[in-house]
Amino acid sequence: MSPNLTHEPIEGEHFHITSDVSGDVWEIVVGLEVHCELATVTKLFCGCPNMFGDEPNTNVCPVCLGLPGSLPVLNHQVVELAMRLGRALHCSVEPSVFARKNYFYPDMPKDYQVSQFDRPINVDGWLDLPDGTRVGIERAHIEEDTGKNTHAGGSGRIHGADYSLVDYNRAGVPLVEIVGRPHIRHPEQAKAYIDELRAILLATGASDAKMEEGSLRVDANVSVRRVGDPALGRRCEIKNLNSLRSLGRAIEYEARRQVDLLESGETIKQETRHWDEGAGRTRAGRSKEEAEDYRYFQEPDLVPLVPGADWIAAVDAALPVLPAQRRADLAAASGVGITETAVVITVQRDLDPLALAAIAAGGDGRRVLTHVEHNLAGDGAADLDPVLLARLVQLELAGQLTATQAKTVLADMVVTGRSPEVIAAELGFEAMDSSELEGIVDGIIAASPDEWEGYCSGDDKRRGKLQGFFVGAVMKATKGQADGKAVNAILDARRTAAS
Repeated sequence: MSPNLTHEPIEGEHFHITSDVSGDVWEIVVGLEVHCELATVTKLFCGCPNMFGDEPNTNVCPVCLGLPGSLPVLNHQVVELAMRLGRALHCSVEPSVFARKNYFYPDMPKDYQVSQFDRPINVDGWLDLPDGTRVGIERAHIEEDTGKNTHAGGSGRIHGADYSLVDYNRAGVPLVEIVGRPHIRHPEQAKAYIDELRAILLATGASDAKMEEGSLRVDANVSVRRVGDPALGRRCEIKNLNSLRSLGRAIEYEARRQVDLLESGETIKQETRHWDEGAGRTRAGRSKEEAEDYRYFQEPDLVPLVPGADWIAAVDAALPVLPAQRRADLAAASGVGITETAVVITVQRDLDPLALAAIAAGGDGRRVLTHVEHNLAGDGAADLDPVLLARLVQLELAGQLTATQAKTVLADMVVTGRSPEVIAAELGFEAMDSSELEGIVDGIIAASPDEWEGYCSGDDKRRGKLQGFFVGAVMKATKGQADGKAVNAILDARRTAAS
């Protein structure tokens, strides 16, 4: 059996809840279902535009309205993008069959949704998170989106609304539903999963992945179990979470709610729940349906979908380098761990080409990444000359610029494109003589006897605070030209000599 078919994650941090009642320690188990609208020109089965924000009910036709006698025609671009996404998620592309998922709701004019049930196009893949967790992907299947209901008055939900409006522009828009395995053990991992998935969607061009426009929608299946218990608990599904902040908050709230129920002797009811952002809590929706409730059967108006080996190979060949591989390449080039924050942030900012080029030009890998992480968050960073960045790092490591001076020079480089040598000379930056620096440190020590006594005899916490005091005083006295590392080394040497 593939390791992706288990319900245990590979690596990763766990989020534990300790009960105030029994003292038992519980862990959360989360599986995410993500619906992403594909970036096609037209809808899944008709020629209506796939366009967000148009006037309501203007992008409709007999097919997407489900009128009698209309017949669907499968969009070739949908299959291409679905396979591209599936292969980016390391899925196997399989022969697949469309099915009718039967249910009644005003936003589904046909009273059924065309989806894929027992034979989806993409199966058994995975997604690697920056923290090292591998989250299995059960399936990534094609289906059509529904229309959009707007419930006026009350809470915005159908219960208590004064009236409802429906816009069918979205009905028939192509979706891929990505069903993750229950491998997530921490709310931050859930957020990282969506971040990583969004980066893959954008890299492959499969979707614009805009949560604020509904083209990326997340449902979170949450359950809890005592630490060490191999069995999964009964889950609740939190529907339509539309921001990373809401996702993390909803998972944590729901896990604590379930622990409180179980600790009080109650059972968890399997149901869908809705997140109330204002109240910071989930609220009960409806009992969770099972597959048989939808009465699936094969869509009679569509033939099986069987992509050929040549088509799959062409999709593989056209895939871009994906975020996980970019992190691996950058970590290898810079000599740091693949889970290092600087590596993750550099790739998130799309500055890994700059960093790799600067390292290739002779810049120290770790120092280059430090500058990218802390000093290159603004506009213009991607246009920085990597050779000049490498030279800045070389000046810094040679002791000709302090870290503070290098930061100032780099900010000028981003704006002007000038060389670090020219900027440093213009600003009067030069290396401070070691004996001069020692004299300044000794003078500040002599002027601060109480602080020095505390630095020498205090515990680590107090020493850390006083170290900041002394370094700050030296920086003020030297107008920022002192090297902080050199100051710390002098302080340590003086403390050792005094003990």
